[in-house]
Amino acid sequence: MILSALIFIPMLAALLLILVPKEKTDLFRWIALAASSIQLVLVAFLIQNYDQSLAGINQAETYQFVEKFDWIRVSAGSYGILEITYFLGVDGLSLPMLILTALVGLIGVISSFTIDKHVKGYFISYLILLSAMTGVFVALDFFLFYLFWELMLIPMYFLIGIWGGPRREYAAIKFFLYTFIGSLLMLLVIIGLYFSYVTNPGAAPEQMVHSFSMVSMMNQQNLLPGSLLSAEHWRHIAFLLMFLGFAVKIPMFPFHTWLPDAHVEAPTPISVILAGVLLKMGTYGLVRVMMPVFPESWLYFAWGIGLFGVINILYGALAAMGQTDLKKLIAYSSVSHMGFVLLGLASLSTEGVTGAVYQMFSHGLISAMLFLAVGVIYDRAHHREIDGFGGLAKQMPVYAGWTLFAFFASLGLPALSGFVAEALVFMGSFSQPVTQNLAIVSTLGMLITAIYYLWTYQKVFTGELNPKYAGYPDLTGRELTMLSVLGAAILIAGIYPSLLTDLMTSSVNHLNDLVKSAGTASAGLN
Repeated sequence: MILSALIFIPMLAALLLILVPKEKTDLFRWIALAASSIQLVLVAFLIQNYDQSLAGINQAETYQFVEKFDWIRVSAGSYGILEITYFLGVDGLSLPMLILTALVGLIGVISSFTIDKHVKGYFISYLILLSAMTGVFVALDFFLFYLFWELMLIPMYFLIGIWGGPRREYAAIKFFLYTFIGSLLMLLVIIGLYFSYVTNPGAAPEQMVHSFSMVSMMNQQNLLPGSLLSAEHWRHIAFLLMFLGFAVKIPMFPFHTWLPDAHVEAPTPISVILAGVLLKMGTYGLVRVMMPVFPESWLYFAWGIGLFGVINILYGALAAMGQTDLKKLIAYSSVSHMGFVLLGLASLSTEGVTGAVYQMFSHGLISAMLFLAVGVIYDRAHHREIDGFGGLAKQMPVYAGWTLFAFFASLGLPALSGFVAEALVFMGSFSQPVTQNLAIVSTLGMLITAIYYLWTYQKVFTGELNPKYAGYPDLTGRELTMLSVLGAAILIAGIYPSLLTDLMTSSVNHLNDLVKSAGTASAGLN
């Protein structure tokens, strides 16, 4: 029951906080820290005991640490048996996301120690959010997946809307509406999938079991002949609807406009969680759901997905270059870097898909570090205007050094994790005819990224020190700890990437084989 423990320990901690008097603010912080620390220990146990040789796609027995039992089971006469299962498991695609969630979640708790407004409500909301995010990455039943996906919206809405900046209500409502509309599109498709697949094809109609099991839906032999999604054109339509639901969360152009507002208004710890983990839920949905459940549609739309990836890369980079607010710059940088994930997945090569998953992990660490760095100076100056600073390296040299490290990691400096991810994406996408030209165009994004980061560093940290900032202290012990932990993880992932790629290789290969074999079968039928 280790996966259930991962999900529900933060939830139980949140329930415990309800019983604690609101005056015990320090106790709230330490209970949240203990819960997130336990999560990280459990994830370390998963890594230690994970069998890297198993593929973890399309066969229930290849998922590891599986928990499965009937949750709801109803006989509906001629409609068959309706089944919902409590089904959890991990493979090489979900385990990197669990590592990221546990580490960034812990850093977010430490960063939240400065929250002094409605502390009890804040940490209850934060812990519920942590549970929901973890649940998304381990759920193998669509009903359970959607339950955790929607549960995440509620605490995030309040965390932005109550503890955010001056326009927090606007940002919170915009975030909620965008994500909720995307979720409704997903729900329509999930219902269609539910009635189009059975776990026991060939049985009598009243004995057929309709299930929300993702694993069952990954096996096209379970597709019910004559059902709505057995027709190719309806499968393509369902694919596009569900893809839009995930695209909002990525966020993919043109559904990205909620992100800058959410980041600007959210408090620093929530920006860390939003960029570090929540955006990855969208791209995780592509590898967990879209590619294995709709393999023939993924092949059909692969070039278009890669094109939108390139648009994200270039548009996000150009938009970042025009920003004057540090948080908005990093927000648009996130839009740009998530484009590499789309490009890598569209290539359907081992290198490209591995690079895409690696980029999800790497960007989670780097963006969390970048938003922490912005939070450090905002706590002192109470503004984020790039042109309002100058010469901070003289006053805060340690802070300037870690910020430069984060900038270099984001622009893809060799020996850091961002370089490994982007190099794999470029190699994989260039090797495939469908994405080769797109890969060539996308390299411009790296050039623009280098320009806006170096330009920003020059304006904020070099030159003469602005007298207004002459008395600012350098990093505190808490701030240095957070930046150092993330910096060490980025460096290790850059120098020794096989620590992560070895976990995901079998799952990536099986995923690619599944999609390509579906394309071959479809071509044979045509």
